[in-house]
Parts: sequence; structure tokens; C-alpha cells
Amino acid sequence: MNAGDDLGPSGWVDIGQARIDAFAAATEDRQSIHIDPESAAAGPFGTTVAHGFLTLSLVVHLWDDVAPPHDGVTINYGLNRVRFPAPVPSGSRIRGRFHVAAVDPVPGGRQATIEATLERDGGDRPVCAAELLLRLLDA
Repeated sequence: MNAGDDLGPSGWVDIGQARIDAFAAATEDRQSIHIDPESAAAGPFGTTVAHGFLTLSLVVHLWDDVAPPHDGVTINYGLNRVRFPAPVPSGSRIRGRFHVAAVDPVPGGRQATIEATLERDGGDRPVCAAELLLRLLDA
């Protein structure tokens, strides 16, 4: 992997109501716009929508779909920034595109700064934009 590489798109991931409900239960974030279809229908999005953090939680899965092979261990080192520019309505599907912004040496390996952009099928704006820091540690 080299700075400047563009990777993706990944495969699609379905964001159904069951996944949204399971995330709400796991995180105890049960806001009605996520889990109450009747209430959400009257809200700003007209339906239930995925939690932004549910969308973000899928970034590594989508990255793994397109990441170049690495003989060592890859760990999630953190994030520099995250934004959720557009909602993900229940029943949507999302995928990721990735730009390798930098690859820098660190003790035991390299650190990659990855610009991740998640998009919704049929959407006109990204649903998540995040800058990931991944440590690629040598075997």
C-alpha cells in the first residue's frame, strides 16, 4: 500500500431494520428515529435511519474488502475526524471507497492514514467521511 492509492469500491452492505435494532440494543441508543417506524415516519427523514456510529462501525469491514494483503497484523489506531453528511434510511445499502493519504514508518511497522468515504446506493452525498489511522505491524 502506498500513499496516493485509491481502493474500492467495496462490496455492498445491507442496512436493514434488524441491523439497526441490534445496534440500538448493543449501544443502548434507542432514539425513535432509529427504532420506531411510526414515529420516524413523521420525522425529518420520513423513515427510520441508521445510527451514524453504526455506519462508522462498518468502515473496517468495508476496508477489509478492498485492503491490500499484509503479512502482519493490522490494528485500528484511531480516527482524526468523522462526519455523517447524509442519513442512511432503513433498507439502504452502503459501500466504501478509500484513499491512502499517507503511509509513515512507526516502531514495528507502518501507519496508514486512510480517507474513507461511505456512500449509499442511490444517494447523492456521502453518508460517512472519516480519516482512519491503521497500524500495519510486521509479522
